[in-house]
Amino acid sequence: MSRTPLTVLAASAAALLTLGACSSATATEDRGAAPPDAAAGTDAASGTAEFWTPEPGTDWQWQLIGTVDTSVDVPVYDIDGFDNSAAVVSGLHEQGRKVICYISVGSFEDWRPDAGDFPEEVLGAPLDEWEGEQWLDIRALDVLEPLMAARFDMCAEKGFDAIEPDNMDAYINDSGFPLTKDDQLAYNRMIADLAHERGLSVGLKNGVDQVTELVDLFDFAVNEECAYYNECHKVAPFIEAGKAVFHVEYELTTDEFCPVTQPLNFSSMLKNWDLDAWRETC
Repeated sequence: MSRTPLTVLAASAAALLTLGACSSATATEDRGAAPPDAAAGTDAASGTAEFWTPEPGTDWQWQLIGTVDTSVDVPVYDIDGFDNSAAVVSGLHEQGRKVICYISVGSFEDWRPDAGDFPEEVLGAPLDEWEGEQWLDIRALDVLEPLMAARFDMCAEKGFDAIEPDNMDAYINDSGFPLTKDDQLAYNRMIADLAHERGLSVGLKNGVDQVTELVDLFDFAVNEECAYYNECHKVAPFIEAGKAVFHVEYELTTDEFCPVTQPLNFSSMLKNWDLDAWRETC
């Protein structure tokens, strides 16, 4: 599952309480979907290949558990890559949606079908509150590159349009390894290259302190709780580059965070922590 690092100190949400309210919509009151935005993105590594680049303000749905509810009328869906079949992706495409493949690239998950392919030496400390997950030693590029390539091959074969790579900020967590920001940047650049080599767009997940270095290489951003942590300004360079910021909050109400993110043109939702189908938008 996606998460916000527990080692990052939460900024007070109280300062947001005085901000004006914004209108909201539940899953049964979603805005009508516009045709998926498909601005051309250029691979910063090659300067030639073009990738789907969702525009700022593109509406979306994020569901990682349960049978995908395809009735949410939005142009972009973000769903689990392992748990959903090519038929699910095809069905969403038939409805005119782009589909993002959720894959954890920074953690080992013991329930995944490829769990036996990860050698013990790259498995680190457990992720707090996430049973069965351990941080990966992202310095071991030679070991992890083929494993992630195989996962991205799966996404491509199922027909996904893009990758949402989770857990891209091990260096600020208690990973069990002496990781640096440079280690993380090298790994995340590899992840972007692997996606682009397969014709897939790729988003920068959280990692707000890496935005300046990586905004040109990634095609959109996925952010959790930037309003809660008072750091949405750190993700804004994606908007300035004409790329969507797909954003969720869990603890704040829409009345509290929408006045912060709407002026930035973020694609914001309130979601449950388990990322089921329920959503409430600005």
